[in-house]
Amino acid sequence: MGAFVIAHASSGIRRCAIVVEGVVQGVGFRPAVYRLAVRHGLGGSVRNTRRGVLIDVEGDERAVSRFIDELGVLVPGSEPGRVSITWHEPRGRVAGFSIGASVCSGPAAPAPTPDLPTCEACLAEFTDAGDRRHGYALLTCSECGPRFSIVRALPYDRERTTLADFPMCADCRREYATPSDRRFHAETIACPHCGPVLSLDAAGDARVAGSDPVAAAAQALRDGGIVAVKGLGGYHLACDATNAAAVSELRRRKGREAKPLAVMVKDLAAARALCRVSEEEARLLTSAARPIVLLVRRPDAAIAGEVAPRCQDIGVMLPYTAVHQRLLEAVDRPLVMTSGNATDDTIAHLDDDARRRLRGVADCWLTHDRPIEVPCDDSVARVVRGVPRLIRRSRGFVPLAMRLPVHAPRPLLACGGELKNTFALVRGRDAFLSQHLGDLTNERAYRAFVDAIAHWTRLLDVVPAIVAHDLHPAYRSTLYARALGGVERVAVQHHHAHIASCLADNGVDRRVIGVAWDGTGYGLDGHVWGGEFLVADLAKSERVGHFELVPLPGGDAAVREPWRMAGALLRAAYGDAMATLDLDFVRRLDSAAWRTLTRAIDRGLNAPLTSSAGRLFDGVASLLGVRDRITFEAQAAMELEALAGPPDRTYPTRLDEASNAIVVRTTDVVRAVVDDLLRATPVAMIAARFHATLVDIIERVCRRVRERTGIAAVALSGGVFQNGRLLASAIDALETAGFEVYSHRQIPSNDGGLALGQAAVAARRLSEKEHG
Repeated sequence: MGAFVIAHASSGIRRCAIVVEGVVQGVGFRPAVYRLAVRHGLGGSVRNTRRGVLIDVEGDERAVSRFIDELGVLVPGSEPGRVSITWHEPRGRVAGFSIGASVCSGPAAPAPTPDLPTCEACLAEFTDAGDRRHGYALLTCSECGPRFSIVRALPYDRERTTLADFPMCADCRREYATPSDRRFHAETIACPHCGPVLSLDAAGDARVAGSDPVAAAAQALRDGGIVAVKGLGGYHLACDATNAAAVSELRRRKGREAKPLAVMVKDLAAARALCRVSEEEARLLTSAARPIVLLVRRPDAAIAGEVAPRCQDIGVMLPYTAVHQRLLEAVDRPLVMTSGNATDDTIAHLDDDARRRLRGVADCWLTHDRPIEVPCDDSVARVVRGVPRLIRRSRGFVPLAMRLPVHAPRPLLACGGELKNTFALVRGRDAFLSQHLGDLTNERAYRAFVDAIAHWTRLLDVVPAIVAHDLHPAYRSTLYARALGGVERVAVQHHHAHIASCLADNGVDRRVIGVAWDGTGYGLDGHVWGGEFLVADLAKSERVGHFELVPLPGGDAAVREPWRMAGALLRAAYGDAMATLDLDFVRRLDSAAWRTLTRAIDRGLNAPLTSSAGRLFDGVASLLGVRDRITFEAQAAMELEALAGPPDRTYPTRLDEASNAIVVRTTDVVRAVVDDLLRATPVAMIAARFHATLVDIIERVCRRVRERTGIAAVALSGGVFQNGRLLASAIDALETAGFEVYSHRQIPSNDGGLALGQAAVAARRLSEKEHG
């Protein structure tokens, strides 16, 4: 249960004050404590405080002992942290036990609770014609419903949530005050008479006539329409996932040409009809977090190909509100359920803003009048080697704290990166990683970043004294950090932060061989890093290997146009002789545009050198004819992964060890790929050999570093390791070679996990500095 602090004890009748920290507010903890105390015949009280939950209990010695023993496993959704018990002199038998008023003064320590899916008991009431909440799709109880997305301040009480605007009716107030009722002290309690109201609004803000908004929305979906649906953390855009025309129209309106769309299905059986679902994937789908889970599509899946073109996986999730559940049952087919926004924008969560931003996209809005205080996108996960791994950490997981391996000596803010931004607030060893905020080059996302930091610092009562940030001078998160006054700043190199995030994810601080592969990161030498081998712990990092440096023609334009990278790789491997290669790529290359780029490369104009593994993926994908231009990040790499068949061998690749750092000659890989193309080797086989070669490179370099340093542990991090095939194969190969391997589980390997790494590095460095 946590650490016990015992100050005094007596015999016979005993009295103690118990402070329980952690996730104990918004999960029905106080009502459960009340019932437990009454069952054991104890007197006293329980109340929320800014520190957690305070219990004052008195009674028979054996009863108090049993009460304490049972406290830690009281509520399944709770996560009690530190438990402090102070013994006091008994006051004499105290009559009765009560839930007292919350204490709003003092230092804050409670951990806010994530939003919870509608529980089975509420769903049963929803479908029970005899229940007073029959058909009320916004019903909740003490064990389910919105939490983090509606909290304005702590302690967690109704008046400090967005439900403060909905006074309880007499029936709800009676349930709230009745100990035997499962809505006893349920702060989100509501019913059709006093709670938020569901409605269906048409374009132009006119309300659709009819008494059943969900039935009307379902009919619109069956007719091929697009419906904006208000969820817990924001709006979704929904359409019939079996209707190719509807999906294509949603893509056209949203401006999302090819990026896969998430699908919601009514139950686990429906998910199994679309995809292969393992036991671990089933547990993840049905967990309280209810994330989008990437699953392998069945060949005969009854779903439009336009949902996830050229991908072998589908992102599937189950309903997590009664509105979703009712809608899925009414439509009786899978629904696309994608974020309510235009491509690369933030999720819409304010009602007027959603109507304005989604006008011209949605045909109607299935909405309600319970305000969303904190926008929170759906989380995304996949299972690799039987282990759930987060790709995007947001609704359902946020705002649960992560435990750092090292104590931060002062309150700390880590600002994260530029893409897939999250930030982290740290007090002590508790790191609170924010919800997914997106690409900070988008002005709305940057405003959301600033607003979210302000909300979180108020909510957690944390005033940062230390601010960690990326080295990149132009990242908006870095500029934000540098603009703050009265703080100590700690700059953390991008790939060191990746490896530190993996170590923190696994709760360790030790020297490891860090394999940090991603698309772009600001290097210590001014080049664009991304194919790095480091020796690192939380305090420091040394670069001991990297991919061969090649030009990045056009800078950021090369990220959007992989053909540029393919051309640069060919030129690095063959020089001007690349023009004589009998390749489809060379034939479709715009010779005039390429001549302009080569002149720029030779003059060093907007062609920085890069070691990026992500750009190697892009270049090879373009050489194989997979994709010359992308419409979303990592599209070429995703399609290359989906294309790959079983490998039969690897490509020979030199490791140049002439200098201190091992240089991987990636031009050898390019030459081998070209040789296979010239021999008309099937593209699926080349893609498989390419993946196998990268795994071979990881193993060989790590072996060499182990020989030099004696380090036998490896940490894998960076966005490239979202590639499930690469990650699984790399772990297998390294473990077979005798390495202990750390990989991401609780936070993304991509830039969504950078803030945790920055926080861990800053905490370690400052702790060493202040404590020697």
